[in-house]
This record gives sequence, C-alpha cells and structure tokens, in this order.
Amino acid sequence: MNLSLCDIVPPLRWTPPGQVEPIANDPRLPDAWWLALPLDRACALIGTPQVAARLADLAIANWGHLPLGDVLPLLRFVDPAESLRTPGDRETVHRLFAEVLDRLMASETGRLPEPPAARPDRPLPELIDELFAGLDERQLAIARDRVYAEHRVTLDELAQRFSVTRERIRQIERDLRDHVESALTRPEAAPLVAHLEWLRGRLGAAVPADDLAAAVPWHRTELRTLGVPAWRFVRTLLTGYEQVDGWLIAGGADELREKTRQLFTDGPVKLEDAVALVARLGIREDVAERWIASVPNLRILEGHVVPWPRSAGDKAEAVLAVAGEPLTPEQIQQRIGEDYSLVGIRNQLASDERFLRVDQDRYGLRRWGGEEYPGTPVAREPEQPGAEQAAAPAAGADVPGRYGVAEPAVPGYPGAPGYEPGAQPGWIRVDQPDPYQTRKDVALSPRCFRSRDGRWWHRVDITADHLRGASFPLPPGFAAHLGIGPGGGVTTTTPSGDVPITWTDRPTVGSIRTILQEYNAMEGDHVFLTVSDAGELLTRFLPAASPQLPPLARALHLIGYTAPVASEAEGLRLIGARLGLPEGTMKEEILAVLRERGDTDILSFLDPTAA
Repeated sequence: MNLSLCDIVPPLRWTPPGQVEPIANDPRLPDAWWLALPLDRACALIGTPQVAARLADLAIANWGHLPLGDVLPLLRFVDPAESLRTPGDRETVHRLFAEVLDRLMASETGRLPEPPAARPDRPLPELIDELFAGLDERQLAIARDRVYAEHRVTLDELAQRFSVTRERIRQIERDLRDHVESALTRPEAAPLVAHLEWLRGRLGAAVPADDLAAAVPWHRTELRTLGVPAWRFVRTLLTGYEQVDGWLIAGGADELREKTRQLFTDGPVKLEDAVALVARLGIREDVAERWIASVPNLRILEGHVVPWPRSAGDKAEAVLAVAGEPLTPEQIQQRIGEDYSLVGIRNQLASDERFLRVDQDRYGLRRWGGEEYPGTPVAREPEQPGAEQAAAPAAGADVPGRYGVAEPAVPGYPGAPGYEPGAQPGWIRVDQPDPYQTRKDVALSPRCFRSRDGRWWHRVDITADHLRGASFPLPPGFAAHLGIGPGGGVTTTTPSGDVPITWTDRPTVGSIRTILQEYNAMEGDHVFLTVSDAGELLTRFLPAASPQLPPLARALHLIGYTAPVASEAEGLRLIGARLGLPEGTMKEEILAVLRERGDTDILSFLDPTAA
C-alpha cells in the first residue's frame, strides 16, 4: 500500500506539525510517520486500533469543528449518518475510525481503488455536463435558475412559468439533488469525487468564498448544460460548509468565530504568533490574517491581535497594552480610530479603575504599577476644619518636573475645592463644614455606588428629557458628598463646556445634552457621573442592558459592572462593595440596604418578592 495516513485524512495536510507530533508520535514508528510511512506498515507495527486511537485523539484535539466525514472521508461510504457528526465522545470516534481502517486493511488488494484520472479529452466540466444531459427543459430550468443560480428564483415564479404547483417544483428540485447524489456513486464520477476530497483539504476550516472559484482554472468554466460557472455546482457538493459574510466555513460559523476569539482573551498577541494559533483551528496560514480581521470583536492593531469589544474602555485598554507605554487621550482616540469623541475617551480614562493617570495628560494601565498623578497636589492633612497648613507648591517643589505641570500653573492649585486661602501668604485653610446636617449619607442615597478607589458615582438613567437638555436632580446625600450644600453650587468643567450643579430647593445638575450626544446615547442607556478634586465632571457611559441577560447580570449592570460572574455569591459581594458595605455582608442585609436606599430596580432582580 502506497498510501500514508495523510493521504486519507485531509486535515493532516494543513495542520502544523507541532500540533500533530505530541499526539501521533509513537516510539515504535519513525518521526512524522503519518506523512511518509505506508498505512499498512504502520498498522502492522502498532496495530490498527492504535492507529485509529491516535487519529481519534487528533480529531478531538485539533478538528473538533469538522464533521467526521471531513476528517476521514472514507467514513462517508462506511457510515454516512455518523460521518455528519463532529468529534465528541472519544470511544465512539475511535470505534468509527477503527472500523474504516479495518475494512481498508482487509480489502483484497490492500489499497484504495485508484480513481481514473481525468483525460485531456474528458475534462471535469464535461463530466459534470453529462450529469444533466438527459434532463428535460423543465428540469434544466429548475437546476439553472434555482438549484445552482446565484440569485435563486422562487418556487412561485417557477410554478407560474410551468403551470404547476409549488409542491411539484419542490419535488422536482428534490429529484434533481437525488439524481446528482446517485450519479456521484458511479465509477465514472470518481475523478469528480477525488477532486472534492482534494478541495476540502485545500479549503481548510475557513476560506474566503472567492478562493473556491480560483482553486483551479476549470472552476470558472461555464457549464454548457446549465449556463453557470462550474464552481457553483461544486459548491453545492461541499456539504458541511456554510457561506457567511464572504467566507466558506466548515461546521458552524459562530462556533469557529468564538473559538478564534477565545485564543486572544488574555490580551495582545503578535500577529505571527496569532497566525500560528489560528492554524490550530484548521485555517490555512495564508488566509489566517484575513480570517482574524473578519471575526467580530477582534482587531489587528500595530502588528498585534487584540480583543476589540464594544466599550471605549476595553478598546483603550487594548491600545495601551499594545503601546506598552502611557499615552494621551488624543493618542488613544487616534489609535482606536472609530467614532468615539475625545470627551468620551477622557471621561472613560478618568473614571475607569483599569487606567492610571501618570502625569497631567497621559494615562497608563494600573496593572503596570507606578505613582498616580495627584491631580490637585495639595496635602490633605490635617483635615480638621479651620486648620491651616503650607500649600503644596511650597512643600513640594518637584511637582512640575515629576508630573509635567507648567510652572506658572502650579500656584493656582491652593484654590482647589475643600480649601480656602489661609491667614498667611502661601498657607491654606481647610473649609468649615456645612452647617446643614440633616442630609442623607451618600452610602444610603439611591443609585450611588462606590468604585474600588473609593470614589462615589451616581447613575443617571437617561430619558427623553436628558436628551433634550433638561436639568435633573441629584440625591442630597451625593451632592453633600461633592461638597455642595443648600444655597451653594459648583460649576464643573468638561471638554465640551461647563455644567453647573446648584442647590436651591434641591440639588440640580444642568444640561448634559452635549455629553450624551458625544456618546450617541439613547433613552434607557445610563451615564455614571462624579466630580473630580479639580472640578471636572467625570462621566462613564453604559448602554442599556439586553433584556435577555439573566436577573443577576441585570442587577450588576445597574451598578456599572458588566463582566460575567461565576456565582450569585460573587455577584452579591460586588454589589455589597459598590454600596460601601464591608466584606462578608449577608444577602439579607444587602437587600435591606437596597430597600432603604430606594434601589427597587436592583432589588427586583435579586429578589422579586422583596421589591
């Protein structure tokens, strides 16, 4: 027998050797035996069951997305039904492969029947035309205009054309497909069947659809009987492939895309390494880069493959991870290269715990470590009301050099919120407390949540009024947390203009319409806001949750947490922390605090009976 295992298992032709060797190697066989050693010799040395076992392990480890008939095409003749399943239970896969190899080894000649080569005077398009040579006009019209057409004519149109029922057209179509399937089992069709097996190995797990037409020159030849290019007929014979977004994909497109995404969940991967990773899924290396670029939520960025989810924060994290150094918001916006506003990027960087502000206008990743830029470089001790201390510029002359702050700008910092000029030049005094003492604490204020850095944020559920530019109320406890009391106020700054927060009869925020327009916000979305020590209005946008999310995920969404959690206990721990509760707080107490705060929306998702 001159056939090797590679000759009867097409995926072995495009799977990198590094993925085959650890599974297929055997000390009793030479290196890379599956490529050169005759199959009957391999079976004689280690036994047919052992060869089948290694093939089964390869199928499960490397080709789980392919039907078994694509892994071992001979299985389609031995067990057509089982050939359609994908590798799963190892015992079943081993049994099926062993049966095929046993029958192959037991054949009289010990070799596969050699398909007759296509003679120069019998090219394959001519062989295909013979399949349709005996059809009548109606059968040919249905084949040409519906079965093999680029734009399929409807059953109703064909029924009206031939004055028959839709069901009759459907029956003729089924008969045509059965006719072709039956014809392929005849000896004279062997060259076409051999071409299909070669083609499956050539295409791999996913390939641009145009590659099918270009695979061999005769694919573009127009069939005399049907008037369509030959590749359209060939495409119908490639069972197990689906065409999605310009790609031919073996098995399920969604499954292969998800497997591809999972390869890059840990962060940036160099493109050359990414191509090798994707090849493990059965995708040819020459099309791997195009495949990666076509997969939603992945992006090729500066020679790296990175996860590319929807949120601006995730994209900013990917940009920084590839850059490997802090960048300005403008640089991050430019590298993202999508319709994200600069104000949105700035707010995301300032509010997201993943990012660390390292100087006046550059951000890095917090996991890199380093010292955080203080924003307002004023020492906050002592905190006793009325106490005086030296202003930071006098106490820390290295502020400009360390953080990139211009020298003339530094003396302005003693006017930061929470301080007023002291009695002596160069000194400041901690503000006196507001005499209004009856306001509710921020931890008990509705829709107020604490991030891991200790900063409190208020969630605004966007309505048509917000989008029109109307002002809206703040919980008194949150306003008090910001240092605003009755009769007072502050004008916060944003890149798109000032936003006042005032307290007359109640705390009120001015219009944030411009900010919402930057986010392309809609009714039902959310924006979390707070005020920085320097008087900046920080915002974080969060689209509305999908109604299909489970209740716990909906509850977490309302506190601004969108990542999946492993259990209800983990979700409750996160909610408790955002409410300012200590670690280990029980569910009943968390529900009680939510009820006291008035967060009935979150409460309804955690315990519908308690809301």
